[in-house]
Amino acid sequence: MKKQIRFEYEAQYAVSHEPNFQEKEIWVVLHGYGQLAEFFIRKFQAFDSPDRLFIAPEGTNYQYLNGFSGRVGANWMTRHERERAIANNHRFLDSLLQDLLSKFKTLPKINVLGFSQGAATATRWASNWEGNIDRLVLWAGGFATDLILEDARVKFLNTEINLALGEKDELISPESIEIQEELIRDLGKVVHRHFFSGGHELDQELLKKIID
Repeated sequence: MKKQIRFEYEAQYAVSHEPNFQEKEIWVVLHGYGQLAEFFIRKFQAFDSPDRLFIAPEGTNYQYLNGFSGRVGANWMTRHERERAIANNHRFLDSLLQDLLSKFKTLPKINVLGFSQGAATATRWASNWEGNIDRLVLWAGGFATDLILEDARVKFLNTEINLALGEKDELISPESIEIQEELIRDLGKVVHRHFFSGGHELDQELLKKIID
């Protein structure tokens, strides 16, 4: 007989600088499968400023990237206990943003970027979070296919949505692109599409264009 228990759990995240709580905008950046927040956030360090804070939560599931030792990476979920992992992700991200934003006298703009597996996680969480998302960027990934469209339509009504894709991304199939296009049509949103010549990676030139 399988049962569950909820207990206090510590999760970690990385920031681009020590927050001064006067930043005008925050970027919540969600890494992809097998990455770690402390390395992922380095991709955004060039765009850090006193007015712009990047915060990279780290997925709470960990695995060795090769065999049974060596480098470790984090992920947001696997097929095992998938729904519980999603709920845990939402509680983690809700708590993180609540704690952070409570220290601001004037609320900053909130932008969310999800890379690869982090893109689906970003859309699930952002469509349920009580706060407002000003800009959503899905990079080398897309909307979660199990997204509740009614919630997403309302939540993203005033959100600018961007899709970024490498033209040589070997992990993105034509079939997955068509699924995303159908989801976008069902959402009824104008989506800004961006392409670059690379693969499954963050392109710094395009990243600068989107962030600035």
